[in-house]
Order: sequence, then C-alpha cells, then structure tokens
Amino acid sequence: MIKYISTRGGQDSPKTFEEVLLAGLAPDGGLYVPDSWPSLDLASLKGKSYTETAEAVMYPFVEGCIPREDFRAIITRVYSPANFRSEHVAPLHHLVDYEQDKIYVMEQFHGPTIAFKDVALQLLGQLFDYVLTKNNEHITIVGATSGDTGSAAIEGCYKSDHIDIFILHPRGRVSDVQRKQMTTILADNVHNIALDGTFDDCQNMVKAMFADEDFRTSVNLSAVNSINWARIMAQIVYYVYCGLQLDAEEKPLSFVVPTGNFGNVFAAYCARQMGLPIEHLGISTNKNDILTRFFETGEMKITGAYATLSPSMDIQISSNFERYLYFLLDKDSDKLAELMKSFKETGSMILENEKMATARKEFMASRADDEQTLALIKECYDATDYVLDPHTAVGLEGAKQIAAKTEGAIVLLATAHPAKFPDAVEKAIGQRPDLPEHLSDLFAREERMENLPDDLGVVQEFVKSQI
Repeated sequence: MIKYISTRGGQDSPKTFEEVLLAGLAPDGGLYVPDSWPSLDLASLKGKSYTETAEAVMYPFVEGCIPREDFRAIITRVYSPANFRSEHVAPLHHLVDYEQDKIYVMEQFHGPTIAFKDVALQLLGQLFDYVLTKNNEHITIVGATSGDTGSAAIEGCYKSDHIDIFILHPRGRVSDVQRKQMTTILADNVHNIALDGTFDDCQNMVKAMFADEDFRTSVNLSAVNSINWARIMAQIVYYVYCGLQLDAEEKPLSFVVPTGNFGNVFAAYCARQMGLPIEHLGISTNKNDILTRFFETGEMKITGAYATLSPSMDIQISSNFERYLYFLLDKDSDKLAELMKSFKETGSMILENEKMATARKEFMASRADDEQTLALIKECYDATDYVLDPHTAVGLEGAKQIAAKTEGAIVLLATAHPAKFPDAVEKAIGQRPDLPEHLSDLFAREERMENLPDDLGVVQEFVKSQI
C-alpha cells in the first residue's frame, strides 16, 4: 500500500491517503508525495473509457482507505455527462494545417466551471464527502485562487453538509467571469473573500493559517489548492488517457502546459515516473516568468507580480514546484527544507549545475508576454478557425518551439474556455466568445463576497465568525 511522506520530513511518520486528503499541507510546511510510484500497464488500458482509465491509474494511490467498488462509484459519478460535456472528459482537437499538423489541443474546459481545475476538484469534493460522512466529521476548507481554482472548488464542495469553504482571491485581479462564478454560489457554507493584494498574498495567507497550529486545529482546517495530493493524483489520469489515444508507446509524444503553480505539469511528471513515455515536457509562462527564468539561469528569484491577460498564471511562488525539487534533490528533505527556508527569507534560491542539467533534460521552458499572447490567439484563429483562451495561447508558444525539435505529436493543454476571458479574445480576433448554455445567465446572478485587507488576524477572525 502506498504511503505518503512530507517533502520536508523525508521518511518520518508516513501517512495514509485519507490522512493526506484531509490534511492538505504537512505540519512541517512540506507537501505530501507518495513513497513509491505504481507502474502503468498501458497495454491493458488501450481502448478503455476515461472512467476505466481513471480507476486503474488512481486506485493504487487510495488502496487501503477506500474499497475499490466505492471508488469506482465515486469516479463514475464525477466523470458523468452531468458533470462533463464530453465522454472523453478532456477531448483532443487536432490543429490541422498548422505547424505541420503536429499540435493537438487537449480541451480541459468541459466541466461545470469551464476550466481544467474541474477535472480534479469535482473528484476532490466527492472524496471529501465520502470520508467525512464515514467519519462523521466536519472540516473548514480555506483556499487561494488566481481565478479558476476557486470556482471549481466551490462547485465541487458546496453541496456537502460536512464542509465550510472559504476562497481568497486577489481583489480586481481575476476576470469578471472568474469572479462571478465564485461569488454567485449563495450556499450558506460558501464564503468568498476578495483580498487586497496579489495571488501570492492570498497563497501566503492560506499557508500562514495552516502554519498556525492553534487556528488550524480549532477550525479543523483542510486544503483544496494543488498542495492537496488528491488533485495531482486526479490530473495524472488525463495525461495517461491522452497518451493511449495517441499511441504514446509507439510514437513520440510531447506535452506543453501553461503554468503558474506547477501543479498541472507536475502531474505530467508523475505520469512519466509511472511509465508514460513523454518525449518533451514543456512549461510556458507569461510575464510572470519565474519558472522559465529558473530553467534558463538555475536561479529561482521573485521579481514582483504583474497583472496580465492570463491572470491565472500571475504567480511568483509556484507552490507545487517543491514536489519536483524533492525528487530532483534525490529525496533529500533536509537539503530541500534549507532551500525553501532560504527562498522564503531572501526571495531567491540557486541550484548547482549538476541538478540544473537534470532539470533541463526533464523540462523545456518558454514564455509569452501579452503582446505575443494576442498575436498567438490571432495566428491560431486565422490558420484554423479555432479560438484559444489567453492561457492556452501562452502555451502555444512552447508548443511551436517543441514542434521544431520533434517529428511526434505535441499536446497543448487548453486550461480554460475562451469565454472566461472574453476581453482578451475580442482584442485579439475582434469577436467575443459566448459562454456555454449552462452559464449563459451568469451576469444576471446575485453576487456575495467580503472585501478584506491583507491581514492574517482579520481573515482568521472572519473565518471563525462564519463557521
């Protein structure tokens, strides 16, 4: 049975899946990772449905905590037509007559909030409810969002009688659609906080609440951000399912992921560790390019957050990168803890050349600023009639760079529906994309949120008062 260990605690006190699910962040401030990788039997999965693939990929991670029949029932409910408007959950769209027909778009926006976070957070909500009902427990979820996580988390959790959920977003730094998707869910257990500050301020606030042991215990705190291992686990599935569709065992296959927090692309790294053949694994960033600069220079350095047309990537502190560093440093948790301490104190950390050589073999990095993003949306639309959202357009820059290096297929992850960012799309192609039918009345819905300062004490008191 797979156990889970903290990136900063090494092999000390391994946890079960249930413990990791409910805790989110480890008490020492580290992130939970599995103590071993299960192996994929790709041949046996060929031709299987998304739910069948999901069960095979994920069950080893939950075995011993959830009976297989119960887990199968959960994922059958989650990845149903009622939740996702495609039997493939994240279907592929081939960009024909563009970049020598090499690029496929993996559409991750067919869930209820039309962003990739739905794929994991619809499952996470069901897993929470299953465990909490079994144990007759109640938890308080506090999460930070740069735009998409918040609405997907609320959508996944608001129906549960065992959860109060508080989502912090940076005031004025998410799109109108993103905000409305969060603030129009008027359930009594849903609380939206517009924080004065950046996404990194929101994320640091959440981490500070987890670090406050008295507060954490008093409200039974848990996490939905991608620091929660269950989200990474769920995201591994679509890489495997896509690889099976494109015959990854027989043909070169690459992925490009527009990223800020490194969670989505870390799931691809996990799939590779489990045996999925991936030729190139690319990350793409916007003007907030701390990850791209790291792969270029070997130094991770905070330079300040910029507001861009791709706001979900306006991040300087990529929380999931710690998971990758743990494996890059050969599971040396003491060394990792020292690096993370230095990064927190100085805003910078440097890796030695040997480790950077390994990192550059495992990832390629690119960037696109706002001007390039608009040009890429237009270029793709003019060539293919296909509309990209600005985050996916940032990734297209990386896909084009990899196309010059491979004869194989490249899968670009489309992390959001273009209608989530209509202003940017209209600026690029002169057309405003429509919201899907189930969200067509979004702007007529009543909103509810609380504006709060970037003050830990104030936010903690608000959380306590609303539970």
